[in-house]
Amino acid sequence: MPKRFIQLADVAEILDISAAQAYALVRSGELPAIKVGGRGQWRVETSELEDYIQRMYTETRDFVAKHPFGQTDAEG
Repeated sequence: MPKRFIQLADVAEILDISAAQAYALVRSGELPAIKVGGRGQWRVETSELEDYIQRMYTETRDFVAKHPFGQTDAEG
């Protein structure tokens, strides 16, 4: 059975970003997470991570559509 929650280190590895960047995503609210345990360990639900990834694909498609390759903001 797959894990429901993963650690920030796992999020960082999956997204190929630093642990600090993963923490910043959580602290900003961009990637929903919970704090568990006495020491307040952050955990991200795998479905939330997948939702985040899909949002980033959508945002990237929108960005590319608005900023065609080779065209700068000043030109468009």
